[in-house]
Amino acid sequence: MALKKRIKVEAGFSMSSMTDVIFLLLLFFIMASTMSSPNDIKLNLPQSKATTSTKSVIAKVTIDAEGKYFVAKGSNLPQSIAPEMLESYILNLVAQDSTTYIALHADQNIAYKEVVKVLDIANQHKLKIVIATQTAEK
Repeated sequence: MALKKRIKVEAGFSMSSMTDVIFLLLLFFIMASTMSSPNDIKLNLPQSKATTSTKSVIAKVTIDAEGKYFVAKGSNLPQSIAPEMLESYILNLVAQDSTTYIALHADQNIAYKEVVKVLDIANQHKLKIVIATQTAEK
């Protein structure tokens, strides 16, 4: 008597390999997101006792400790710009909307002439400019 063994085909799906791939992707994206910080320009702002702030800033000019210039329009990411191109870039932004301020974020350790250069551009074209500082601790 020959009994044949029936081979049953299971219609299920094993999720274990899929969860392994998902966890590996999750781990990759968590590690990749902690390594990149595109908005961070390290500045050591001077201290002030004033606590006023402006909400209608059209451009943010940043000068870091090495003297590099960065410009961000509104809440966009800052982009590096050559110092000789700064005036034309600011004038293009102000041509779009002249009622807002330009915020100057300058490291406290840079040469004074770098700050004066931006202030001169604002003064020549009668632009409103604000200098950013840290709040002094009491």
